[in-house]
Amino acid sequence: MNLLNNTVCSSEFAGGEIRRASFALISPSLADWRSYPLAGTMDSAGEDCGSDEAEKKVAQMREIVERRDSDAKDVEDSTLRRFLKARDLDVKKAADFLLKHLAWRREAVPTGFIPESEVQNELAKKKLFCQGFDKKGRPIGVAFGCKHNAWGRDLNEFKRFVVYIIEKLCSRIQRGQEKFTVIVDLEGLGFSNCDIKGFIAALDILQNNYPERLGKLLIVHTPYLFMKLWKIIYPFIDNTTKSKIVFIENKNMMEKLLEDIDESQLPENYGGRLKLVPIEDS
Repeated sequence: MNLLNNTVCSSEFAGGEIRRASFALISPSLADWRSYPLAGTMDSAGEDCGSDEAEKKVAQMREIVERRDSDAKDVEDSTLRRFLKARDLDVKKAADFLLKHLAWRREAVPTGFIPESEVQNELAKKKLFCQGFDKKGRPIGVAFGCKHNAWGRDLNEFKRFVVYIIEKLCSRIQRGQEKFTVIVDLEGLGFSNCDIKGFIAALDILQNNYPERLGKLLIVHTPYLFMKLWKIIYPFIDNTTKSKIVFIENKNMMEKLLEDIDESQLPENYGGRLKLVPIEDS
């Protein structure tokens, strides 16, 4: 069974109390949903995994995963820390999480990367760009929702493209940083671009195989149409991912983007100085 082609899209909503700001996003009658950022304060990978006690847990986790999967001996400590943090330092849960990921990766990315020849249709749409770094040193990806065709895409190729994107962004992560930032531009979004099945599959891949990689997701030019799509997708977003999402209003878009990204690193589309570079050329 190809685990990439059969990525499940039935992730349960991560329980717990939803903050008022988050609730407003799915209840437009209560407030203007676009004005409420979801981002919290979790930015530095490994921030909870630096203590002596946490390092002991990393060692315990390594012992478990190497005993159950011989390939795990090649996994770096930084990866163990990310998976451990994603499971609130619970060694058993983190070990199970990582082992499941390793099994997925052997099936989904057997050669260690996704060849461009396997995602040519997605690349041809020129919907994903990658250049520059934010103020925390995280590489920036820029996605244009209006260039995604929900009706004409092949779901399996789209899933491979999601892995290709994440791997490309991760390859640009510099020493001392483990996360990336993404700007999602929804200007011109129409019904043909609203790919619920594809978007949920992308979330599944990100959340279940690349924990603690997303630093911040900045959503700009949000149309009213997106509200209906957001209501459907929202339950599939885990609380950690929700904490990284920020909706930016048009009236102060550049000002808000400059809080995270220096003008020298901001794409020209948003008042910055950098030209967009297709992700395959980055």
